[in-house]
Amino acid sequence: MVLRSHSNAQMSEIRTLLVIPCLNEAATIAPLLHKLNGQRGDTDMLIVVADGGSQDGTPDIVQDLIPEIRDLVLIGNRKRIQSAAINLAVDRFGEDRDFLIRIDAHGDYPDDYCRTLLQEAVEMDADSVVVGMETIGFGTFQKATAVAQNSKLGNGGSKHRAGGGGEWVDHGHHALMRISAFRAVGGYDESFSHNEDAELDFRLRADAFRIWMTGKTYMTYYPRSTASALFRQYLAYGRGRAKNLVKHRTIPKLRQAIPLAVAPVVVAALLALLYWWAAVPMVVWAAACIGYGFWLAVGQKNPYGPLASLSAMIMHFAWSAGFWLELIGIRPRRIA
Repeated sequence: MVLRSHSNAQMSEIRTLLVIPCLNEAATIAPLLHKLNGQRGDTDMLIVVADGGSQDGTPDIVQDLIPEIRDLVLIGNRKRIQSAAINLAVDRFGEDRDFLIRIDAHGDYPDDYCRTLLQEAVEMDADSVVVGMETIGFGTFQKATAVAQNSKLGNGGSKHRAGGGGEWVDHGHHALMRISAFRAVGGYDESFSHNEDAELDFRLRADAFRIWMTGKTYMTYYPRSTASALFRQYLAYGRGRAKNLVKHRTIPKLRQAIPLAVAPVVVAALLALLYWWAAVPMVVWAAACIGYGFWLAVGQKNPYGPLASLSAMIMHFAWSAGFWLELIGIRPRRIA
């Protein structure tokens, strides 16, 4: 069904599949489901929570809400990863649905989020609608990481993290897709635990599907709250990016290529014990990051600027290390 106008009558005819992949989200799942339920309006929306084996009571919370929230379904996601959760939900429930909306259980959304996405898809005749991300934190480290991720130091000018919107793009944070387009390219590649969204966007564009980045809504993202968790996250991001580039035989963009040098220069600095000049590239990188952090503190009067530079350095190094580890074939150990 191709809908180009967004009158109330036509909006009510749209059949939407909203999928929430989750794992141990007991603290946020109930408020999120209540908010999404309030966004239905007169739209036919099936909400599917795909749980990856939570041990904190998340499935019980969802199960208890089923009598209260209409068209709410809980399914198990044995493969645990988000890509598999979306594919499973579309396979089971997508046959007679027009659009897929993907929701992150650890994010937050404006009250008109779903309706805005549907209106944008219809008005722009888009095959995919992506959104920008506003990153915020609560604890000291999380606030500093949010500052880093909202800055060019941390995001490299990525449009979906830099306030973009209102344009056709190659990639953005996944929010809505036509199920016909999703199925036409085969859905998410489940061999990707990270970067599966960018990989799918590559195939969408290759098949002439169009991706619209809306400037009319956004999602709120909460970054990792510890240095170790942030490191693991960006290590996985780097692996995903390398895997994506190898699969499609593409080269990284400039904003991606520059951080690739970080892990090599840090490793090369170990030679400073023999040759002092081997540490120069690492010192230059560290000084640039710290300098940017102090510029944020002074120029933008942001007290988290200096600590944000440390978060950015963790992100740079982990992303670069993950990329090179994946590229040379060193895989993480799988725990049985």
